[in-house]
Amino acid sequence: MLPNRSRLSVLVFLVPPLLLYGVAVLLPIIQSLVLSFFSWDGISAMQFVGVQNYVHMLTGDSVFWHSFLNALGYLVICLVLQLGGALVVASLLTSFRRGREVVKTLYLLPAVISTVAIAFLFQRIYSIDPVGLINQILAWLGLGGLERPWLSDIHTVLAAVSIPEGWRFTGLYMLIIYAALLAVPQELEEAARLDGASRWRIFTQIRFPYIRPVWTTTTIVAATYSLRGFDIPYLLTNGGPGQSSELLTTYMYKTAFTSTDYGYASTISVFIVVECLVAVGLILLMLRRKADA
Repeated sequence: MLPNRSRLSVLVFLVPPLLLYGVAVLLPIIQSLVLSFFSWDGISAMQFVGVQNYVHMLTGDSVFWHSFLNALGYLVICLVLQLGGALVVASLLTSFRRGREVVKTLYLLPAVISTVAIAFLFQRIYSIDPVGLINQILAWLGLGGLERPWLSDIHTVLAAVSIPEGWRFTGLYMLIIYAALLAVPQELEEAARLDGASRWRIFTQIRFPYIRPVWTTTTIVAATYSLRGFDIPYLLTNGGPGQSSELLTTYMYKTAFTSTDYGYASTISVFIVVECLVAVGLILLMLRRKADA
């Protein structure tokens, strides 16, 4: 049991961040939940509509469901690039003898670059006129038939807006996983090598199980951030062409600030919160089952 003075010290340091969290995070969520039961254009008096906004969202809004499917595709691409790329690079870094700091710095740079700068960078990379980097490379390789306006083609635009987001945070998650890999006891790996275990077996039977808690946390952070992704897709395409790259976040923003339907926009925001909570639950469930298997 902690003495009274220690308890008081814990409360002194714990209460201020909890209050800040409540004001900055919980209060806006509660406000959105309340507003979702009203119809309001931001100027006139609010009208209580009950669950009408939710009924319309779930049964009568085809754009919402299209945005939801796009958000899932966006999530998958981001997770594959961020977690897959981070795990591969972190595993390779553990075998480097020199140049680790340079590689880590280069991979971390995108995470500290302005979002607007990243959007403009990829806008030039994808450009068809003037010819961007991707189309130039295809032309040099003799694959000019594959050149296309990547941000204007409905078949490629979703992947095109997802890749910058995946690339942006790969370095950050790589550092987290790399630090976890460094904490794996070397004597376990050396004993496995003496027993003739391959690198793949060492990774799957020793390294990955040891870093599983860190992997779970990183997966949750990456998933929830991707589900809330907004800035790069909005800057690159504004949800177009049509609704080909429309995400729930961009649709919510347009509903609030273009259509001035704040009640319905709040309904979509509540759905995004619930979606993130469900995603966290599913990730914990799947990783826990694999750990118990």
